Amino acid sequence: MTLRVDAVGGADLAPFIADLARLRIAVFREFPYLYDGTAAYEEAYLRTYLDAPDAVVLLARDGGRVVGASSALPLTQETDEIRAPFQQSEFDEREVLYLGESVLLPEYRGRGLGHAFFDGREAHARTLGLTVTAFCAVQRPGDHPLRPQPYRPLNAFWAARGYVERPDLHVALSWPDLEEARETPKPMRFWVRRDLTRPPVERFA
Repeated sequence: MTLRVDAVGGADLAPFIADLARLRIAVFREFPYLYDGTAAYEEAYLRTYLDAPDAVVLLARDGGRVVGASSALPLTQETDEIRAPFQQSEFDEREVLYLGESVLLPEYRGRGLGHAFFDGREAHARTLGLTVTAFCAVQRPGDHPLRPQPYRPLNAFWAARGYVERPDLHVALSWPDLEEARETPKPMRFWVRRDLTRPPVERFA
């Protein structure tokens, strides 16, 4: 087994679009996203990263197989709905790298790839001269009927990476949940890291 993580951007990402679409559909079916996606939608969405000049995707590959991925691009190149909360905050959106989704097949979790994804994206922010990284996470009620038991959210991992949850920075994004006939809005909350020069406080597996 040869497991590696590479940063890919621009036209170099094109050969991986179909693999990334399949990966996202498979992983995002899990709680808390419960996303009922389609290959056509995913491939169209992923082309955002082909077109954004400063976007990057961290690809985790086992041999030639894509088993995980994590994306990022400057906030100024994101959609208006993602940018809006920062435009009404103390942050300068021109200083922010927006961290998109991280997806990883279950059998590859617990091997440090989550840290590799954050390390790679934070390094990309520094390369671009950006001082803030941020992402948003879906909010699900504790009694959600599809919440697995046991379930460990990633909040402690994110906090150890230096991210602070910001309930005041939020947005609603829509997608079809499993067994939903149509898209419905889901509340999303941002987590923000300001100082990219300091290492994470603690390492979690």
